[in-house]
Amino acid sequence: MTLYSNGMILYHGSCVTVEKPNLVLSRKSLDFGAGFYTTVNREQAVAFAQKVMTRNDKESQSVSIYNFDEEAAKTSLDILQFDSPDKDWLDFVHKNRHCTYIGKQYDLIIGPVANDDVYATLIIYEQGILNVEQTLEALKIKNLYNQYVFKTDKALSFLKYTNNVKPEEVS
Repeated sequence: MTLYSNGMILYHGSCVTVEKPNLVLSRKSLDFGAGFYTTVNREQAVAFAQKVMTRNDKESQSVSIYNFDEEAAKTSLDILQFDSPDKDWLDFVHKNRHCTYIGKQYDLIIGPVANDDVYATLIIYEQGILNVEQTLEALKIKNLYNQYVFKTDKALSFLKYTNNVKPEEVS
């Protein structure tokens, strides 16, 4: 398969290899709503593959690898990008996790993803124990990776499957 000259590598962890992402199978109550979730961080994809395998009571895991033509996508897609976990990001994540977001729809959303430690902070915020400022302060010390969430078939057209690896093969 031909890689884009301006491409970047993205990973998707699951209990199956995903050569052709299907948006219909996506869950709605995730950080950025329904979509196909990928990350630039290989280890994060491996960890997510393990979680999906356990959650779905499966016996296999896979990390699908894609080449993403980011430069071409930027000229063609409606993209929302969060550079850091700020108040707008927190608000957006909170609304999506509770399926109450009714704002503008985007083709692609890029921004911080929460690991387990960050999810715990978000839950404490959602329970009203922390206010916005306390939550954002707590998130400053967390290790956040970026996620690329493909929300439309148009966005997915810029993502090309290249390979997959079993998590135990990832160095």
